[in-house]
Amino acid sequence: MIETVNDKSAVIRSSRGLSIEGTRITLYQIMDFLKAGYSPEMIRDDFRLTVKQTADVVKYIETHKAEVESEYQQVVRDAEAERQYWEEHNRERLSQIAKMPLRPGQEQFRAKLRSVREKPDKL
Repeated sequence: MIETVNDKSAVIRSSRGLSIEGTRITLYQIMDFLKAGYSPEMIRDDFRLTVKQTADVVKYIETHKAEVESEYQQVVRDAEAERQYWEEHNRERLSQIAKMPLRPGQEQFRAKLRSVREKPDKL
């Protein structure tokens, strides 16, 4: 089910929620970037959007701020609940994997990996 929210807008409501028409990008993804302090131009470049799509999305978010923010918060809660579920689900298995002995021939690889992890990041 795809329903155009506004005839002139690039924003549609699909099974994914509020999305940019012709893409798989949701407004919730855009909201993540806006909340992280990205400018609309940076978002446009990162998502390879047109100037019109970017302007439509920003305008839609500003015009329907309460609705979009409410849906965004729900998406964030759902994502956190899913993350917690899988973290708990995999905790035991990851513990078992961590206790497993190294396979023959992996000692050099593990030593190199450890040395890389111990070096401070060079930015």
